[in-house]
Amino acid sequence: MTSGSFHLKTLASAAVAALLLQALPASAQETNATEPATAPAADAAAPAATPAATPPTAPAPAFTATANVGLFTQYVFRGLTQTNEKPALQGGFDVSHESGLYAGVWGSNISWISDATPGASASLEADLYGGYKYAVTDTITTDIGFLHYAYPGDMPAGSTSANTNEVYVGVDAKWISLRYSYSLGDTFGAANTRGTSYTDLTLSHDLFAGISGVAHIGRQAYTGSNSGNLSYTDWKLGVSRDFSGYVVGAFYTDTTAKNAGYFVDGKNLGRSHVVLSVSHTM
Repeated sequence: MTSGSFHLKTLASAAVAALLLQALPASAQETNATEPATAPAADAAAPAATPAATPPTAPAPAFTATANVGLFTQYVFRGLTQTNEKPALQGGFDVSHESGLYAGVWGSNISWISDATPGASASLEADLYGGYKYAVTDTITTDIGFLHYAYPGDMPAGSTSANTNEVYVGVDAKWISLRYSYSLGDTFGAANTRGTSYTDLTLSHDLFAGISGVAHIGRQAYTGSNSGNLSYTDWKLGVSRDFSGYVVGAFYTDTTAKNAGYFVDGKNLGRSHVVLSVSHTM
């Protein structure tokens, strides 16, 4: 090989090497270069997503409505049986406002009027009431209201209507309840008894295993010429338990009502009674 041809080949090889070197990317040319300290912008962490706004909580309704129904082995009111120891079906409907105002209606079958008054056909008690409750503290609530006891049906001429109107005031403090009721006219068929009162003291407390206990004492104080014979004291002891919204109860009651006016068919309406019940509030 001549020196001239060797020289030409050397120049050609150098030219090819230069062209290849220009065609390679810069990263291939700098294989020993240090890697960048930060990742490319495209690989940077995405900013945290803004949490979705929580929908506003709906305000509590201004009005609350409830209904209740109960079956009792008998209806005892202020210590006196109203159904002559026969079963009673009872129910009511209440509406209350967030301001403390409330109203309701309640009803039960009865027999005491027709049992005691020949010719009377009243077999229903329908109560209408309304009032205002005020929370003094978290544990003390006052209550004032009006209650109308209605006994629709026929009464013999000359007899005094059993319909009764009462105003009442009460206070509840945890497990103690005190209430005073005042009659505005004739009281449960007794004429000229305006001002008759009933004082009710009730203690209620949870006992054990979901069982609640109640103890009550009341005083029915009549006015008028026969007040001494008609006035009496009653008391009650009972227990109840809630089974998934159905309350099963039992209580014992007795009175000092020994006057002949409280006897029907030879039976004292105020004698001792045991009452069983099941009720439900919706």
